[in-house]
Amino acid sequence: MRGTRASQEYNRRAAQGRTAVARVARSAAPVTLAAALAVTLTACGSAGGADGGRDTPAAGERGGKEPGADGAQKTDPTRIPGVGDSLHREIPEKSSQIVAVYGRGEDSAVATVRLFTKKGEEWTRERSWPAHNGRKGWTRDHREDDKRSPVGVFTLTDAGGVRPAPDAKLPYTASADFTPPPYWPKETRNDFDHVIAIDYNRAKGTSPLDPTRPQGQSKGGSIWLHLDHGSGTSGCVSISREGMRYLLRTLDPDKHPAVVMGDRAALAR
Repeated sequence: MRGTRASQEYNRRAAQGRTAVARVARSAAPVTLAAALAVTLTACGSAGGADGGRDTPAAGERGGKEPGADGAQKTDPTRIPGVGDSLHREIPEKSSQIVAVYGRGEDSAVATVRLFTKKGEEWTRERSWPAHNGRKGWTRDHREDDKRSPVGVFTLTDAGGVRPAPDAKLPYTASADFTPPPYWPKETRNDFDHVIAIDYNRAKGTSPLDPTRPQGQSKGGSIWLHLDHGSGTSGCVSISREGMRYLLRTLDPDKHPAVVMGDRAALAR
């Protein structure tokens, strides 16, 4: 009798153990999915905080004031102002739309974004917006989580965001998966309402959320143009909502848009 009771008790506890294991297995799937999405949404080159990480801008840098007034200077109309030979040679020959990001300095988070269009052989400035870049500035050798934006020329082929953009000309992926994690600061909640993927270390022709890193994970990725929250990013470039909407309406795949970005000294080389 005792043996029967002991056997029954053993079977009861074993069944409880199997049930507990099943519960853990069922809960593991959504946790894994959430973790994967969180990694993807650590955009702007960061693996651990993205633009959701709080940062303290240097004195006088909040607000993205224009870093200089080169717009008043006379320049060669066949060139993008402030861009030297090195980067100018990298601009795709077919490109007739250039988003130029002028960083205030190598270690500054303040920038200006300007849109240029090419008609014939001449470039014309269309619009300009205050902006922010990586909170630690710029680098020619971007690394994951270094909080700096990469210097260079990159194509612009894909867009997306939490909110739809029916008038966007670039292929656009609208998805709630762009929503920043709830633990990010309140001021970042709308950062990814609209984004344009900068083709740095990513697979072109895919959603900005695609985690593919052709150059390897250590080189970072998910460098985007997105909405500004008033201070530096983890590697992206951020501008006003009005600016993002204008770019989405204007950038046309048939015109092969690209971005030229960096601090002013790096751009001028």
